[in-house]
Amino acid sequence: MSRPLRQLASLAGCALAFLPCSIALASETVAPLPESDYTTRAACQAPAFGEAACMTVQLIPITAEARRRNHPLGIAHRAVRRSSAPTPAGGFLGLRPQDLHAAYSLPVSATSEQTIALVDAYNDPTAQADLKTYDEEFGLPACTTANKCFTQISQTGSETELPFPKTTAELKAASKGSTSERKEAKGAIGWGTEISLDVQSAHAICESCRIVLVEASNPANANLAAAERRAEAVGANEISNSWGSPEELVGSSEREAFNHPKTVITASAGDDGYRDWASGEGEFTSFPASYPDVVAVGGTRLKTLGIGGAWQGETVWNGDGASGGGCSTLFTAQPWQQEAADWASVGCGANRAVNDVSADADPYTGIVIRDSDSPGKECQEEYEESGTLHTIPEWCTYGGTSLASPIIASVFALAGGAGEVAYPAQTLYRSLSAAPAGLHDVTVGSNGFCGSTFDQETGLSTCSEGTEAAASCSSTFACLAAPGYDGPSGVGTPDGVSGFIPGAVTSASATTSQPSSETPTPAPTPAPVAPTPVAVPVVTIQLRGLGLTTSALIALARHPVTSKVGFSFTLNMPVTVRMMLARRVRSHGHLRWVTIGHATTIAASVGHNIKRLAGSRHLPTGLYRLTATPRGGGPRTIFFHIG
Repeated sequence: MSRPLRQLASLAGCALAFLPCSIALASETVAPLPESDYTTRAACQAPAFGEAACMTVQLIPITAEARRRNHPLGIAHRAVRRSSAPTPAGGFLGLRPQDLHAAYSLPVSATSEQTIALVDAYNDPTAQADLKTYDEEFGLPACTTANKCFTQISQTGSETELPFPKTTAELKAASKGSTSERKEAKGAIGWGTEISLDVQSAHAICESCRIVLVEASNPANANLAAAERRAEAVGANEISNSWGSPEELVGSSEREAFNHPKTVITASAGDDGYRDWASGEGEFTSFPASYPDVVAVGGTRLKTLGIGGAWQGETVWNGDGASGGGCSTLFTAQPWQQEAADWASVGCGANRAVNDVSADADPYTGIVIRDSDSPGKECQEEYEESGTLHTIPEWCTYGGTSLASPIIASVFALAGGAGEVAYPAQTLYRSLSAAPAGLHDVTVGSNGFCGSTFDQETGLSTCSEGTEAAASCSSTFACLAAPGYDGPSGVGTPDGVSGFIPGAVTSASATTSQPSSETPTPAPTPAPVAPTPVAVPVVTIQLRGLGLTTSALIALARHPVTSKVGFSFTLNMPVTVRMMLARRVRSHGHLRWVTIGHATTIAASVGHNIKRLAGSRHLPTGLYRLTATPRGGGPRTIFFHIG
């Protein structure tokens, strides 16, 4: 299921569209998820060019049977008949605060005063009311404006002049207004869901933390950057960003908004897999997660929690959605990342690898959230009592790396913040080598490409992790989980707070930040330490800038189009490149990629290359995927529409 980040320009609008331009008991059982009874949906609509997308994914029960079951996966319940209405506090709609604390062995309060800022777009007029209901449901300490625990401000710092919609009445009116008003209202509703997830999950993890919600006027990258600066200006110790945009489409001034030494800045890596292969909009690594100065947060799937909510394991999230990540094409990895023992097997060379750390993100093991402005009625839990069908409205199950980012920001808060470490991701890598007991090592799974649909009963990928990794990252640890550091899960997930406490830096080269670079240069690579029996070679051949030629883009605006498609790319060394064109078709109710003709191998030179595919057959309307794989290097893919 694709949740596209439509950040790339349309063919008609930009000729460079495809170029960078609970208590558990021993008698517990788990209710299975029946086939086709659940689906997921991105909370936010596809953003316009120059905007970011939020990364919240909703689990939706789509049948009456599903609505009567205990869901999602992740919590074990006693095998007894319900004698009363199922409630969020009973764990029937998703993970609760106590489940997250038990799974990750976390305290409920920080040892010092900490302020967590959450940067989002639009205004959520019910944010405080929903938080109040959430706190009352789970018995959490009140967090309100009255006790100065909760603050809601605009990107300019105002507590009174907030973005659209200022009231629920204004939102409802816009939802029935003109086309543009309805579109804006839809956007605000989606981001309102994001805000509910951010605020409530942060308070669920750190009950003593102050929360500042900073609302950008809209999801434009420039406004989100302004909100980021405001979050720093109000003195936040941690800033969480549950949204992202293709790194090539974010300007340098906007990037600098995320360079704040001694502040923990976390960013969601995305919900569409390694370099967003499932988005259907071409390959890219998400910003701000790709920025070397932030803590990039990937997503996992929690195994069913054991007795007392104990952690039983995690895998990389891949199935009905997948953890984002990938090698940056713009930024150089910080020294502490390159000093990871198995860095040579990651396959990013000297480039920044996303992620640094991870946490639960799969909506099938998601958290229950109160959202009184939630879209539609899909999340209303139903139960039958004395022959009467009842509903529990406005409580929904959510996941996505939008959940993982505030979790990690809040764990940093519990640990005391950044301390004297300029860029706190460094603390995680120090802990990986010096205090690994503070981290759960995620060693299973991949966020790589799967060409078949996910298992509808479990929400899991139907491809093996080896197949996924071979398709996306040449079987390197850039998209394949392994002991120690790997791209999909980073250094792992929290196991208490010890892995997040600033400590003595053990490497002289890691005492200062390496400046971000938009033209990564080769750097000495540590000797490989192979965590698996099969040695993985370091990928040194790089293919960049894969895109259609101008003439091909013009031809796409007309019809018919032949298979002799023109494309261009840049290589760092001469090598043969294997080209493959595929079209997405529906077969037996599933979407699949079907290869057009045969793969073509071409000889390419150093630098810029312009080539054409062979053949002259007419291509029907549809979505196409063009993949280029240099010999000895990783594949690059673009997507384009005909018709």
